[in-house]
Amino acid sequence: MKRKLGNAKVKAWVGRRARTRRNVEGSDRPRLVIYRSAKHIYAQIVEAESGHTITTVSSRSKQVMGGAATGNVEAAKTVGKAIAAAALEKKIDQVVFNRNGFLYHGRVKALAEAAREAGLQF
Repeated sequence: MKRKLGNAKVKAWVGRRARTRRNVEGSDRPRLVIYRSAKHIYAQIVEAESGHTITTVSSRSKQVMGGAATGNVEAAKTVGKAIAAAALEKKIDQVVFNRNGFLYHGRVKALAEAAREAGLQF
């Protein structure tokens, strides 16, 4: 059964999200899935076969942010470096980037580039 979506923006986002998920679902590599809200950004690495979360990092974590602002590009860079460090600690160096329907610019792009600079390959 399809969900009713009243808002046109939400409807467009759900479509992009499904299209992105279809493209990355066939890979056997773990997925780096992100979610961006107005105040925070979240990143998690999900196992490909079972769908279990391996590790997660967000801008809500005080250990990661240390009291800095959480809804800007600098916060996304910090989360990107932290998720790459957590992945490398678990012996994961290659992932598939799932932007979860969010456009690749701003905070999403900053997180991806920071994760690449920290050693994650995608």
